[in-house]
Amino acid sequence: MIEKTISTKRIYEGKILNLRVDEVLLPNKNTSQREIIEHNGAVAMVAVNDRNEVLLVKQYRKAVEEVLIEIPAGKLELDEDPDECAVRELIEETGFKPNKITRMFDLSTSPGFCTEIIHMYLAEDLEEAYLECDDDEFIEVVKMDIDEAVKLISTGEITDSKTIAGLLYYKTNHCN
Repeated sequence: MIEKTISTKRIYEGKILNLRVDEVLLPNKNTSQREIIEHNGAVAMVAVNDRNEVLLVKQYRKAVEEVLIEIPAGKLELDEDPDECAVRELIEETGFKPNKITRMFDLSTSPGFCTEIIHMYLAEDLEEAYLECDDDEFIEVVKMDIDEAVKLISTGEITDSKTIAGLLYYKTNHCN
């Protein structure tokens, strides 16, 4: 079942991803090519305030040409600790610092062609912190009840996969 890499050709190296093409030996002894996007990974947080509201962000996403409603998230820098990244990203995107974070699960975003893993956290005991967005980010913070957020999944207003996974996991495992 394992594919052995015979050779690798670098196609592109960028700011957030790299692209390579691997020639692989298949289990049946034939060869094939695999296009692989290399990504450092990311973190995402289901952030819950003291009123039991989840913090969501509205942000324009160029790849889909839409404003999406998402849980706060951000990419890992090379060799960055995911716990530290989670705290940093929540502050950057929402202006709230979590005093408690719990790793919930890891999510392979598109394992057919991408190495990205998203480390999913529950962020609690939030306190206001200085909001410092990246220069190229324009984000609106939205707070809502978890049931309302889950309803937005059903109506198609939330389509982002990490957000759907995080909210449904939280609703299933942390709500009565």
